[in-house]
Amino acid sequence: MIEVIQNYKELKKNMGNLINKSGYKNSFLAEKIGMQPTLFSVKKQRGNWSDDEMEKILVLIENEELEDYYFGELLREKEKEETINYSEFKREMGWK
Repeated sequence: MIEVIQNYKELKKNMGNLINKSGYKNSFLAEKIGMQPTLFSVKKQRGNWSDDEMEKILVLIENEELEDYYFGELLREKEKEETINYSEFKREMGWK
């Protein structure tokens, strides 16, 4: 469950990058979600999207290429976490 929350936070943090990678103009997306372009730009810079705003934007910009980009960002974030190798894992689990 914690991972779901962490992934959501990471998604929210990366919304500006995802919007940039999508190729859509801010003004177009702002219009589509019913927001003033200036407010959209401010929210994009600050990353203070509401859940509904994020959902509306993702419905518009989501595609396979963007998903690949985001997945790569998640993997880069995971690289910073402490890991163990398979031998250590087996030892911790008590496997032979």
